[in-house]
Amino acid sequence: MYPVPTECPVCHDDLLVTRLVCRNCGTALEGRFTMGRLAQLTPDQLHFVEVFLRCEGKITRVQEELGLSYPTVRSRLEEVIRALGYEVGKDRADEEEHRREILERLARREITSEEALRLLREIR
Repeated sequence: MYPVPTECPVCHDDLLVTRLVCRNCGTALEGRFTMGRLAQLTPDQLHFVEVFLRCEGKITRVQEELGLSYPTVRSRLEEVIRALGYEVGKDRADEEEHRREILERLARREITSEEALRLLREIR
């Protein structure tokens, strides 16, 4: 099966689902159906959401899995939030958690002091 297209190839407006069919018995429903907010995301955004969920929302794990910097991961997360129709707010708790994670990595000698400074500067 192919992924469901969400955009009209001619005018680029949103497509509307009007028919659903049961794979087992062939019963069909016709009407106007919504596919939900996640259907509005691009394939790249959906991939990011899957990685984010697999990493249990831990930005440092997303960074490691995707090989991206903290600001890039944060930017992609904010892009997804906006695409879903929500407002993006600066979460101080998230920034503090990231600072704490950097300091813990430094304490475990996973990163150098120079790397820790660079990462801490990227937060703001």
